[in-house]
Amino acid sequence: MSSGKILLGLLAGLAAGALLGVLFAPEKGSATRKKISKKGEDYADSLKEKFNEFLDNVSEKFEEVKEEVTEAAEQNKAKSEKVEKDMKTATG
Repeated sequence: MSSGKILLGLLAGLAAGALLGVLFAPEKGSATRKKISKKGEDYADSLKEKFNEFLDNVSEKFEEVKEEVTEAAEQNKAKSEKVEKDMKTATG
């Protein structure tokens, strides 16, 4: 199971637990609604932060792969040019 799915499951479980805890707490409805709203904002902020970290990691990996592909293409071009030169020299 991927760490992203585990993290998402953990966050969902925490959100559900917090929501149930707030709903069953013996407080006025307005106070409960404020708590629910605050918790929702906190979880949304946390989720945004995790998503941004995920995007940063994906961008970083993309740049690494891009550099590797560029380097490999340059090496193959150099080899191709050498082979072409060797063939001209051999036939020429």
